[in-house]
Amino acid sequence: MLYKKSIPQIIQEARESGEHTLKRTLSSTGLISLGVGAIIGAGLFSLTGIAAAENAGPAVVLSFIIAALACSFAGLCYAEFASMIPVAGSAYTYSYATMGEFVAWIIGWDLVLEYALASATVAVSWSQYFNELLITFGMHIPEQLLKGPWEGGVINIPAIVIVCLLSLLLIRGTQESSAVNNILVVLKVSVVLIFIALGWSFINPANHDPFIPTNVGEEMVKSGEMGLWSFFSSEYFGQFGISGILRAAGVLFFAFVGFDAVSTAAQEAKDPKKGMPIGIIGSLVVCTILYVLFSYVLTGLENYQMFKGDAKPVATAFAKTGYTFLNTALIITIIAGYTSVILVMLLGQSRVFYSMSKDGLLPKMFSDLGKNQTPWKTNVVFMIFVSLFAGFVPVSDLGHMVSIGTLFAFTLVCIGVLVLRKTNPELERPFKTPFVPVLPILGVIVCVLLMASLPIESWERLGIWLLIGVIIYFFYSKKHSKIRNSVKQSNK
Repeated sequence: MLYKKSIPQIIQEARESGEHTLKRTLSSTGLISLGVGAIIGAGLFSLTGIAAAENAGPAVVLSFIIAALACSFAGLCYAEFASMIPVAGSAYTYSYATMGEFVAWIIGWDLVLEYALASATVAVSWSQYFNELLITFGMHIPEQLLKGPWEGGVINIPAIVIVCLLSLLLIRGTQESSAVNNILVVLKVSVVLIFIALGWSFINPANHDPFIPTNVGEEMVKSGEMGLWSFFSSEYFGQFGISGILRAAGVLFFAFVGFDAVSTAAQEAKDPKKGMPIGIIGSLVVCTILYVLFSYVLTGLENYQMFKGDAKPVATAFAKTGYTFLNTALIITIIAGYTSVILVMLLGQSRVFYSMSKDGLLPKMFSDLGKNQTPWKTNVVFMIFVSLFAGFVPVSDLGHMVSIGTLFAFTLVCIGVLVLRKTNPELERPFKTPFVPVLPILGVIVCVLLMASLPIESWERLGIWLLIGVIIYFFYSKKHSKIRNSVKQSNK
């Protein structure tokens, strides 16, 4: 389980794939666009309002800063790996080179959960805004066809349809998908800037007072009525106050998944050694600035309590500006933004499975490329898998599962940088993470802290998913591992 793949071996395998390799079509600008396309979406347009209403109040602004801080630590570590190992697979490939096959399998299996459920989460929010658009034209979709059975409906039809359409686009080709994504990103960033610019002058200072709503449990701890450990396990933890800011940061971490998706496309970058760090860090910086300004305006336009259970808080808050004639354009661009997120998440997921299949840990069908040099069979399988989640599971449950999976992946990448600096200090590093070991250690601490702030149900679901992965590893992957079998052959 500790077999590792050397970095030269990983790169050589990618070069020798010939017609079975992915095409290098993405520039640095395309990579930044890919990152922004994945980052700005449901985390901003839907989860911001939910996190403000349930956890942090107006201090959701601080939650975004904390989440961005954790992401910056992990992002710099990702950038070092992506410049050294410019192949598909993201954290899975990096773990294979640093911590061995079993850890790589676990993180790859975790990434599948992260990307698949991120796609499903955004698809659920997409369907709500799509129905809102239909309403402006005098039409609507019946409520029972917009929600899963756990929310009082039957099935979320629009969410399933958009997942299927974008999966078919990915099968068509990466270059074509990137071109569509670039258009959607321009639309999406435009609506964020318009919302900030027009909404700023309508901010009501009373909506920001108190900026950090009181947490009853924290007040009881201060007065000695409750012990600190009892507070951590109580229903008060995460409901406003400092703990609420932390829990909101954990929930909103979902909003920063995008730069991770950039690293999965390393094998399709024209100049990965230069482009990958630019794409990862550039997309993270751009989106953090937009997130902080956006959340400040959102909670200033409307009282945070009004966003409880609201899947479309942007439309709710924008109604306060008086620019109601822009509502339709706003909804259209948000839908476009959501579409780009689903597209990039589905792309990232298929590339992780592609890499795992190339290593023999999954059946060969997942690395088979079609005539457009895309792993179309993987796209089809996950089109079905993601559609089922999008059609039946509530958005809040999906968002928590994505956040904990993402944080887990980031933690291992930060550890991986420390391991590789110790075991292979001589390797060429076109981009070097600064302040090692301090920065990666801080990344681990912050990520673990945010994981601890998430609901216990998120841990239980992650545990079940990883248990399924461990069973598959021992019953299939371990026997078919290419590196394991090659070592056995050389030892005979």
